[in-house]
Amino acid sequence: ANMPDLFAELASTFDRFSLDGEVILVDDGSDDGTAEAARQAAAAAGMTRVSILRHRRNRGKTSAIVTAARGTDADVLVLFDADLQHGTDEIPRFLDAIAAGHDLVTGRKVGTYSKQFVSSVYNGLSRVVFRVPVHDLNSMKAFRRSVLSDVRLREDWHRYLAVLAHANGYRIGEIDIELLPRRHGKAKYSGQTRILVGTLDMLSVWFQLVFSRKPMLFFGLTGFALFALGGLTGIVALYLRFVENAGFRPLLTLVLLLMLLGGLLFVAGLIAELIATLRSEVEELRREVCDRDPPSRLSD
Repeated sequence: ANMPDLFAELASTFDRFSLDGEVILVDDGSDDGTAEAARQAAAAAGMTRVSILRHRRNRGKTSAIVTAARGTDADVLVLFDADLQHGTDEIPRFLDAIAAGHDLVTGRKVGTYSKQFVSSVYNGLSRVVFRVPVHDLNSMKAFRRSVLSDVRLREDWHRYLAVLAHANGYRIGEIDIELLPRRHGKAKYSGQTRILVGTLDMLSVWFQLVFSRKPMLFFGLTGFALFALGGLTGIVALYLRFVENAGFRPLLTLVLLLMLLGGLLFVAGLIAELIATLRSEVEELRREVCDRDPPSRLSD
């Protein structure tokens, strides 16, 4: 239902601001004729540089972003939801911010809107955990293609694109944007669902950023702590046995268990370091391939 309005407003914005670009629309496995409606709306609006890519099944917003990026060779991409909760006139502002030197620009919703409290809690926690200099992670964005080459997006991690880009040394910017009422349909997630999923994803991203490059920080420190605890417990066991003459066999079993687990975790840390090194080499090779090969314009 949004397609006629979407393409009419995009055509107007492209014309008024003399934008030189293309529109990549990803139909994420919908069964309501979105792809055909988009083709008709684009033709009615007189837009010719439009590519419509379709997933055979619903794969989520993160996959849609990756598919769109593969469907174009543009150096700068603008992430714009088709529900028209942001005005198309915001697009030139994002492009100007990118031209000013930012690698990724995210929008900060201003004013009063539904679920504002949930959004503020989630974004506040993210700023504290990741120390990223933006106030709204899940909003309209523009970014350079190179950003996607350096970050590894998993399902639903599109919310953390700014976090991952910042962690990889990219320059992050933010501009205020207006959130408009939804014209058709309804939001997919409730506030409770969003904050639960967002919190779990936040922990996953934090773990990846902290320990994936240096896994010995996790395995080594945890292993050392368990081994040391086993040693201290062993001292207590020896004291009870030879000073108090009160041997306690389960305590000896605990000592052996703690020290064995500590040693195994330390060895696991060494193996994880080797895996992390191989992963870094594979990612570097992937970036080189992405830089050389043109993106595919087809999606299943």
